[in-house]
Amino acid sequence: MKSRGSNHMIGHRVVALVVFLGLVAAACGSDDPLPEAVPEDADVTDVSNEPSESTGSDDVDEANPSADDDTTSAEISPFGPAPASPSGPLDPALEADLNILFDSLRTNTDLESIDRVGASGDPRAAWLLTDIIRFVRIGEILERTSNAWESLTDVSIPANESPWGFTTNHMIAWDVPAPPGYINWKRQLFELVEPRWAPLFDDPEATVDWRWVSWGGVYIDDRAIGQTNFGCPQGCIPALNDPALTPAADGSWYPDVSIVFGVVVGDEAVAFPKNIMEIHEMVNITIGGRRLGIPYCTLCGSAQAYFTDDVSPRIDTGGYGAYELRTSGLLSRSNKVMFEFHTMSVMDTFTGEALSGPLREAGVVLRQTSVRTSTWGDWKAAHPDTRIVAEDGGIGRTYPRDPLRGRDDHGPIFPIGDVDPRLEVQEPVVGVISEDNTPVAFPVGLIEPLTADGASVTFGGVTVTSDGAGFTVTSEASGDQLAAHQAFWFAWSQFHTNTLLFLG
Repeated sequence: MKSRGSNHMIGHRVVALVVFLGLVAAACGSDDPLPEAVPEDADVTDVSNEPSESTGSDDVDEANPSADDDTTSAEISPFGPAPASPSGPLDPALEADLNILFDSLRTNTDLESIDRVGASGDPRAAWLLTDIIRFVRIGEILERTSNAWESLTDVSIPANESPWGFTTNHMIAWDVPAPPGYINWKRQLFELVEPRWAPLFDDPEATVDWRWVSWGGVYIDDRAIGQTNFGCPQGCIPALNDPALTPAADGSWYPDVSIVFGVVVGDEAVAFPKNIMEIHEMVNITIGGRRLGIPYCTLCGSAQAYFTDDVSPRIDTGGYGAYELRTSGLLSRSNKVMFEFHTMSVMDTFTGEALSGPLREAGVVLRQTSVRTSTWGDWKAAHPDTRIVAEDGGIGRTYPRDPLRGRDDHGPIFPIGDVDPRLEVQEPVVGVISEDNTPVAFPVGLIEPLTADGASVTFGGVTVTSDGAGFTVTSEASGDQLAAHQAFWFAWSQFHTNTLLFLG
C-alpha cells in the first residue's frame, strides 16, 4: 500500500475523519445536493466500481446462458478466492483492540490498535476497516487502515484504485461473514457522522445485512411532516409530499423526449418527470384515492410505487393513517436505504419488506403497483387524461433539466460487489415477481421490438405487452396485472439472485 499522505493527529469527534468536514460541507452547502452521490468536490473515480464492470467481459458465451438455462448467478468472479474466515467468537485480544479503536474515534484515533487488528488473522474484522475507510480520504489513518485490510485479506490495493471502492467490492463479492458484534462497532462509527441514524440501528432482530450498508454522501431526511416541502438545509435528499399536478396540456415545459415515470391507480394517471425525481428521490402522494410512496433510486435506475395506506392495526402513524417513506442517506450495495418516518423502520427499497423496527415486528410488506418508464410524449399519447407534476413541484423551486450531469453514465459509482454476468451491469430490465413468487427479468432493449404493434412476450409465467408508453406485465395463468418496474440489471439481479432472465 503506497503512502497517501500523512495526518497522524486527526482531532476530535468525527473519527478523525480527514477532510470529512470539508466533504460534508460540499454535500450540505446547497439545497440541491447530488442525490446519493459523492459530494460535488470529490473525484468520482474515488468510488468507481471498475472491477465489477469487467465481470464476464472475456467470457461472453459462457456468461450469457440461454433463457432455459437455470444458471442465475455469477460463477466466475474477477475478485479471486475469498480469504478463509474462522467461525465462532472473536479472539478476546482482537475484540479488545476493536473496542480501543472505535472508542478512540471520538478523540485521536489509536493507530496502533489498527495495526494489531490487521495482524489478528481474522478477515471478518476487515469489514470494520472498510467502514472506517469510507470516511477517510487521505492521511495516516487511511494508510494504516488500508495496510491492515491488506494484511487480513492477503490482497493488495492498487495505487490507482479507490481504497474504499476496492476493499468494499471485494468484501461483498467474497461474502466474508461479519464479525460477532459487528453492528455495535459499525453504529458507533456511523452515529458519529450522523447521530440521527441511531433509531435505524436500534432493532437487535433487524434483518438488514449491515455489511452492505454504507454512506451515500448525504444525511437522513427526518424533517417533520409539515416541513417536507421547505428544503433540506441539513444536506438530506428531500422527499416531496403531495406535489402540485397539472393537466398534460400544461406540461409543455417538459420535452416530449424526456423520461417520465408513469403510475396509474384506478382511473387516474400521473407522470413524474425524471429531473424532479432525481432531486427528491421520494414522493408521497395520493393517486386514485390511494396513498403511495414512490422511491426513485438514481443509482439503480429504478422507480417503484408502494401502497402506504394499508396500515397494520398495530402501528401508530401519529394520526396520519398512512406510512411515510423517506430517504436515509445510506446505501445497500448502491441501492438507496429508505425508511418509514413514523416508526423509523428500515424498509427494503426493492421489495417493500420491513427489515427493522415496529414494522418488521408487525411483518409489514408494502404492496407494489407498476411504474412504467416512458417518454413524456409517449405517455401523454397513451394517457391523454394524465396529469404531470408541476414544473416547480408546487413548491416554487427550479429544477435543473439534468441535475446529475451524466454522473451515472459510466457504470456504478458505489461498490456493488460481484455481478451476475448474463447482462451488462447497467442494462435496463423490466422486473416482476410472478404469481408463484418467482422473480423474472426482461431486458428492455430486447423486448421493445418484440412488443411493438400489439405483440406480446411470454416467459416465466408472465406476459409482457406495451402500449408504446412503457410495459404492462400480466400473469400468464390468471391474466391479472402484476406490479413491475424498470431497473439496472445489477440492482435487480443482486436483490433477486434467483431471477429468471428472458434472452429471446
